[in-house]
Amino acid sequence: MTLAAKRTRTSSPADRVGSPGRRWTLFAVCGATFMLLVDLMVVQVALPTIQREVGGSFTDLQWVIDAYALTLAALILAAGSAADRFGRKRMFVAGVGVFTAASLLCDLAGTIEVLIAARALQGVGGAAMFATGLALIGQDFQGADRAKAIAMWGATVGMAAAAGPLLGGFLADTLGWRWIFFINVPIGVATVVAASRLANVRDPGAKGLDWAGMITFSSSLAVLMVGLLRGNAEGWSSTPIVALLLGAVMLLVAFVVVELRQPRPMFDLSLLRRPAFVGVSLATLAIGAGMFASLPFLTFYLQNYLGFSPLVGGLCLLPGTVMCFVVPLATRSYVDKLPPGIVLGSGLATTGLGLFAMHGLSVGASWVVLIPGLVLAGIGVGIANPSIAKIALSVVPPERTGMASGISNTFRISGIALGIAALGAFFERQLATSLQAELGHPSTQLATAVASSGTTAAEKLEPVHPGVLAASQEAFVSSINDVLAIGAVLLFLGALAALTLVRSRHFVKAGASVPRRPEAMAEPTLS
Repeated sequence: MTLAAKRTRTSSPADRVGSPGRRWTLFAVCGATFMLLVDLMVVQVALPTIQREVGGSFTDLQWVIDAYALTLAALILAAGSAADRFGRKRMFVAGVGVFTAASLLCDLAGTIEVLIAARALQGVGGAAMFATGLALIGQDFQGADRAKAIAMWGATVGMAAAAGPLLGGFLADTLGWRWIFFINVPIGVATVVAASRLANVRDPGAKGLDWAGMITFSSSLAVLMVGLLRGNAEGWSSTPIVALLLGAVMLLVAFVVVELRQPRPMFDLSLLRRPAFVGVSLATLAIGAGMFASLPFLTFYLQNYLGFSPLVGGLCLLPGTVMCFVVPLATRSYVDKLPPGIVLGSGLATTGLGLFAMHGLSVGASWVVLIPGLVLAGIGVGIANPSIAKIALSVVPPERTGMASGISNTFRISGIALGIAALGAFFERQLATSLQAELGHPSTQLATAVASSGTTAAEKLEPVHPGVLAASQEAFVSSINDVLAIGAVLLFLGALAALTLVRSRHFVKAGASVPRRPEAMAEPTLS
């Protein structure tokens, strides 16, 4: 085949796939995205049931969530780089296969250790799925069709993240916690069938995997998360925690050095010279750490404080869930006409206003005071999610969309994972501080019990203290308010970054390439 013919063949993968094929692309990507994002949130509502059935300490239960989030966030960049080399379809299908098999292992787990290991394996498969999802949309959709596809993908992201507690509550209350994982199996099989129809686009310029980059980045994130999770227990000034935090910084510096020396880095640091890339990355990190990392604490409030069942607690979040799904579809034709930075900044600012509106809970408040904030937050997420996807695909040339998708989703999931760990440490510390002020003595054990099991744990732990229940209720609500306030601030900072840095003139035009080393330049191919 001549070079000209090859160029014709590879310039528009969507032409080869065709309209029916593009529908399969959207079905596969949205189905996979829904599965892996739901699994970020859905398990938390079933943790008490899991503990009663398979045992495990409070730390073990934390790792049921964190093992998944950690491997997912740590491997997305590497998966995006591998997708550019081996082909996005192949990486996507392999990821769905691993995720589906790991979900079955979770369903069959008889001990907490097996469940944690299976959750980590889920994250490995999820990384391959998440890293390639946006890239598959980018290769098969162009122009107005791409905007429609991204709007549907954004609606899926918002619905999955917000609907996790509802779906988890329904399954835990009706069929049992194991169905939370088993339901992924038929969805995974259907997604593999749909994805088998896609074209396998790859970048032949990707000659090798960035092993050094993968190891240093993954290790840095893992060490940082362990430090955040163990900070309260060990003491933030203790030698182990200081060593972990310094180690995370050193590993991150090593990652930067490695990437600067790589001819084909999995994170092209030259993109940091593009303001739009920096802006969308900071905004993506903010929405993960500010909004999605705050959702578990709203769940704790509804279940562990107000005493709602998992299903009822999930239903209380519906005002936000509905907005996350409806807004991207309803506003697509309007937001496409506006500057991307303004759209993204407005979405994050609206989400921040939603969290701030929920801030100010009182001990005797009803859950209905959350409704205005949930609606605002849902609208904001519905606006921001498609915008993030659109901008992330616009700052790199088509042959590097695998890397771009991986970077974008790394910032999102890293924000969620680190946000949950950091906000959780802050929440527990605030509980202890508030309880000590109320009761007049250190209450670390009480704070740990209240954080994990709610205010009713106070009566069981210290029944002889007449003011312990009232103090626990006040401390719990006050700490939830502080978490919501921090989330709002993070979102406002992300909105500021988007408004000031994201400009359309920084986007890569169709057919253009971001300059890179000569030995790394090549054309994408179908295989």
